[in-house]
Amino acid sequence: MPRFAANLTMMYNEHAFLDRFAAAAKDGFKAVEFLFPYDFRAGEIKARLESNGLTQALFNAPPGDWAAGERGIASLPGREDEFRRSIETALDYTRVLGNRKLHVMAGLIGADQPRAKHRDVYLKNLAYAAKAAQGDGIAVVIEPINTRDMPGFFLNRQDDAQAICAEVGAPNLKVQFDCYHCQIVEGDLAVKLKRDMAGIGHIQVAGVPERHEPNIGELNYPYLFDLIDTLGYDGYIGCEYRPRAGTSAGLDWLKPYLNAAR
Repeated sequence: MPRFAANLTMMYNEHAFLDRFAAAAKDGFKAVEFLFPYDFRAGEIKARLESNGLTQALFNAPPGDWAAGERGIASLPGREDEFRRSIETALDYTRVLGNRKLHVMAGLIGADQPRAKHRDVYLKNLAYAAKAAQGDGIAVVIEPINTRDMPGFFLNRQDDAQAICAEVGAPNLKVQFDCYHCQIVEGDLAVKLKRDMAGIGHIQVAGVPERHEPNIGELNYPYLFDLIDTLGYDGYIGCEYRPRAGTSAGLDWLKPYLNAAR
């Protein structure tokens, strides 16, 4: 049976961030994820998780200067020391929040920048992050992101991400399979899920093309959820979408799965 995590960065924006935990729990979610926790003390977030009976499924390592447009630093030459410090910060938070998965964003690359050099930096940084996280039992995940939403993002395809993980060779380095991004870039999701499931560490969903609820758009999510179950995926599926209206009002798609879980 699929298990779902509310993405509190995109969902429940009608509430202040720390109040989103209670709103998600009230709607039946048992887990949450979000982009970044670093504007709050880890203990503050942990208290919200515990008081609402929630599991932290995932968050991202520090991405560089997000407000200035940076989208990760793992592939950026000259930022290696900053990257290592960012992993230390992220792991400090995982030790408090209890999540076992940490997303590391690759970053942006200009058309005139040397891709081979960025790739070399990326692999070395991922090897460092995986080794640093392994002692805490944390899986590091990397995510291909579509260039329509994030022009210039270094990593765009599932096969490229799987090849990078294989080249690094760390057992706790996996790929984050975001159905929304994959459909926009590649399509053929069912075949890719079957091909790559052994190397997939986290799954996320959203409707395509508007990134609303997963029952809106061109993807047949009930079929995909059944397939994901059949393939033995036992992690949470992150609901990383922008509700078309109020978050709670748009959860009819989720109710059959919550009822079955009971």
